Amino acid sequence: MTMIVDRLDLRLSIEDKNRLRRAAKLHGLPVATFVREVALREAETTIAHPPKANHGSLAARLRGRATARLGTDEIMRLTRGA
Repeated sequence: MTMIVDRLDLRLSIEDKNRLRRAAKLHGLPVATFVREVALREAETTIAHPPKANHGSLAARLRGRATARLGTDEIMRLTRGA
């Protein structure tokens, strides 16, 4: 059996936590066990099949602009990839 040596805290909305509780209950698991198993399964899938880098993504175009005040025209230009 694996020894638990670290902790991960999450901030969730009440709705998200209730969804996790419901899913865990359907599997007959405690919420922490359900979240750990699902997160580790997703991590293994991601490691086995890494996402392709998309430097032209919206996230890449918006990177570094989080604190900038953008007008509607600028936001539209960025989301269209122009």
